[in-house]
Amino acid sequence: MSDTLNKIPSEITTTVSNYFPTQIFSYQLEGDVLEAVNVPVREALYAERERDSVGIQRSNFRALGGWHSHNNLHKEDVYAPLVKVIKGASASVCEQNGYVEGSRLKIGTMWSVINSPGSSNRAHIHPGCLWSGVYYVQAPENSGNIEFTDPRTVNLMQPAKFKKNVKRPKSCWTKVNFTPKVGRMLIFPSWLYHSVAPNLSQETGEGGERVIISFNLNQSTK
Repeated sequence: MSDTLNKIPSEITTTVSNYFPTQIFSYQLEGDVLEAVNVPVREALYAERERDSVGIQRSNFRALGGWHSHNNLHKEDVYAPLVKVIKGASASVCEQNGYVEGSRLKIGTMWSVINSPGSSNRAHIHPGCLWSGVYYVQAPENSGNIEFTDPRTVNLMQPAKFKKNVKRPKSCWTKVNFTPKVGRMLIFPSWLYHSVAPNLSQETGEGGERVIISFNLNQSTK
């Protein structure tokens, strides 16, 4: 028996299967389509802020210059081209996840956040929906990355130790950051905690503001 046990190798090759993934979908508008969507959207958002300079407060810090619009932008005609883009991207989410035939992801709420330099967004989730998304209308350099946090609390409570100066596999990350880029759209699970770093742009005036549109999606067969 001891001879048999001695044959057990000190290094064993294993196989790994990754289950329960956290999906973050991305899409990038480019060229003429980007300009056709962004120009009227940006003008409409600044006109809305002029009309309602106070806005509402959610994850934004109003005292630091973070403005949050009302939640029904998708019902206004000027945003129809962007809504069409969102519908196309969400249809891809449905297809890639094998959702029941005939269902779609329908926009329930859509709003804008404009972060002036110094402003940020606290960590939060979006209750009452399946997916959420963000679209970058304006994103000057250093205007604040969006950060997603590992939803598996155990990884935050008792993190493993990793080799120094070696990039760990994505399945072992506890945070991931996306740099805002004009025309970029991200769609992610509504339960995934996310925050936005402070806007450290050196641009002056409106050019230094981070302008986004966010939206919530629910599955619908109507």
